[in-house]
Amino acid sequence: MEISEIGAQLLSENLGLDVDANTIATALSGLLGDGQGGIDLAGLANKMTQNGDLGSLVSSWLGDGANGAISADSLTGLLGEGGVASFAQSVGIDPANAAQGLADMLPQVMDQASSGGSLLEAAGGLDGLLGAAKSFLS
Repeated sequence: MEISEIGAQLLSENLGLDVDANTIATALSGLLGDGQGGIDLAGLANKMTQNGDLGSLVSSWLGDGANGAISADSLTGLLGEGGVASFAQSVGIDPANAAQGLADMLPQVMDQASSGGSLLEAAGGLDGLLGAAKSFLS
């Protein structure tokens, strides 16, 4: 199952959306897209590591322990109000519910995508991801 399908399924279940999975996956791709119809979790992780407060969350999502929670407000700040509002409109819910649903879904999707190391390998491992983030901060 692709990352966008996993995210669509989790959002649909968590928010009780009465929207087909393709619509949700397309909206997710629009918000978190890689430009090719998929979701760019490595890019999102990199963006989060550039924000000191959110960098530790990435480690918890990619590691083997419990996933740290991200607030709907932090997620909206990271993705932008316009992006979250556009996503919400696409799936037919209000932006506050969309932000909360995304905040609940993203740690799970990132955790599942990093199982077996594929996401970490794409980012050069956890050290590579955190090293890249540190280079932005220096």
